[in-house]
Amino acid sequence: MAAATEHALEAAEAACTLRGARLTELRREVLRLVLEAGQPVGAYALLDRLRAGRAGAAPPTVYRALDFLLEQGLIHKVERLNAFIACADAHDHAPHAGHGHAHPHQFFICGRCGDAAEIADASIAAAIAEAARRIGFRPRGATVEVEGLCAACAEAG
Repeated sequence: MAAATEHALEAAEAACTLRGARLTELRREVLRLVLEAGQPVGAYALLDRLRAGRAGAAPPTVYRALDFLLEQGLIHKVERLNAFIACADAHDHAPHAGHGHAHPHQFFICGRCGDAAEIADASIAAAIAEAARRIGFRPRGATVEVEGLCAACAEAG
């Protein structure tokens, strides 16, 4: 996992540089913690982990870094869990109009183990866009979150 995390961090830094944004040491560290979590992680859990190496870290420190990472499309917020997860394919998508939701994404959240799987199904996004169009609604973004059991938990009974 360490090699995959390092590769993801390098890709994130390259993407930020390409966009004219700066992945500071702190932002990189918060992204690393999100990547290493492997599942949605809350801001205060990130703060606790960050304090291991930065004793003076405070909530605004983490929230500012998370806001940047969201804006750059490097992470997503899983609203149902009030937690953050690394974008499964952040390097393939650039953010737009200040929103980190540059591509359609949907989350399948396991209610037993807490794992969240991200997919990017354009047909789901198209259905939402069509429904919005029919009622004259102008969406700024949409995240679909489906709660249930992951395959491993369902198989375990």
